[in-house]
Amino acid sequence: MSVILKRLKSLLLWIQASCLQSKDFNFSFCEFLFLTMDLKIHLEIVGLVKDPGFHEAKSIAEVLKQKFPEKFQDPKIKPLLEFDWETYLCQKKRELRGEAWQYSSSLMCFLNGLLLGNEKDLTNWAKNQWSYTFARPQTFYMALTEQHYSKHLRNTGHQFVFMDIEVAGEAVGRLLFELFSDVCPKTSKNFEALCTGERGLSQSGFPLCYRGSVFHRVVPNGWVQGGDISPERKGNGGESIYGPTFEDESFAVSHTRRGTLGMANKGPHSNGSQFYITLQPTPWMDRTYVAFGHVVEGVEVLRRLEEAQTCNERPKYECKVTNCGVLKF
Repeated sequence: MSVILKRLKSLLLWIQASCLQSKDFNFSFCEFLFLTMDLKIHLEIVGLVKDPGFHEAKSIAEVLKQKFPEKFQDPKIKPLLEFDWETYLCQKKRELRGEAWQYSSSLMCFLNGLLLGNEKDLTNWAKNQWSYTFARPQTFYMALTEQHYSKHLRNTGHQFVFMDIEVAGEAVGRLLFELFSDVCPKTSKNFEALCTGERGLSQSGFPLCYRGSVFHRVVPNGWVQGGDISPERKGNGGESIYGPTFEDESFAVSHTRRGTLGMANKGPHSNGSQFYITLQPTPWMDRTYVAFGHVVEGVEVLRRLEEAQTCNERPKYECKVTNCGVLKF
């Protein structure tokens, strides 16, 4: 009997997948089959944690479960920061193909594993199929977004620091970094303190701060590099908060993704202030360079740095850190 039920469920999912291609189709028939087979409806919400639409969809899914506990499974909610969302969206577009290539929303709602759409599509489905409407003002979801965003960052247990970037005199936005202070506390503290400028002057007499420094190197398909805080800003200087250099702390963090943050060096145990951000996975860097964090926001900002015109890997125009510090939340 269980084999028959599994086959019926597979058939139902195939019917849903086929019917989803038709804009005139509603889910009543499939819901009827699910209920007849005593199968609960499963909603999954995946999206950008900073988008109010994500929290609207999350609220709808949770309320439907509360309102109709016999009909719905517990919804699966997956909040993501910007870099993780971009990665997820690209993977889903490759997986789903078809019209998904044009998908531009900051969240995806899935009904029994099939893409339903964004929060508006979920709202319409709840209204049409369950005669349930949601009348909360947009300001409610904006406040909810701010609250959950801060909570999401706090729950990591990590420190977050930012850099505001200017390219060729144009402000292009902010890079937000998550520092793995539990794995590399000393290296993370060095980077954090260089963002705040809290340690004053270096042993050589210049400010221990990234503010005003530039990204002096762009390696195509490799990384962007900055952090020379010496007055010359040539790309061959800089100091740490512990002295001219400090030791390699740990190689526990692998270079498995775009946006990995690590310390540039001139050989073993020669970390100073210079850092890099990878533009793609660079596993060859493992056990040679200390990675200690990653970019979580600033997809377009990193793209602008990556696309800077260069001569011998040096940008032809200034790519400058105009402000930096610890993110308050």
